[in-house]
Amino acid sequence: MWDEGGPRTLRSQGPASLPRLSTRQFAQLEAELAKGPAAHGWEDQRWTLSRVKTVIGRRFHLTYTIQGVRKLLVRNGWSCQVPARRAMERDDEAVAGWVKEVWPCAKGSRR
Repeated sequence: MWDEGGPRTLRSQGPASLPRLSTRQFAQLEAELAKGPAAHGWEDQRWTLSRVKTVIGRRFHLTYTIQGVRKLLVRNGWSCQVPARRAMERDDEAVAGWVKEVWPCAKGSRR
C-alpha cells in the first residue's frame, strides 16, 4: 500500500501510455494537415478534431478518440485557433433575431 512505501510511491511513474504515433509519423501528419482539408475531400478550410481523426485513420490505420486526437495535438504544440476578426458576411440583424426568437425555444427549460 502507499502508506508503507512513503512519498516515493506517490510520485508519478510517467505517462499512462506511450504515444501511438511516432515522431516521424507525426511529422507526416503535419505535412498532411498542411495540405489543407480540401486535399482530403472536405469543402471548407476548417480542421476539426473529427477530421484530424479521420486523416490519422486513413493515413496510419490507427483509431484515436476525439479526446486522444486533442491530447496528441496539444502534446505536440498545436492549439485551438479562433478567427482574429468576424466574417464580413455576418448579418448582425439576423443573429439578433435568432437570439430573440429561436434560441429561447431551443434552450428550453432545465426541468
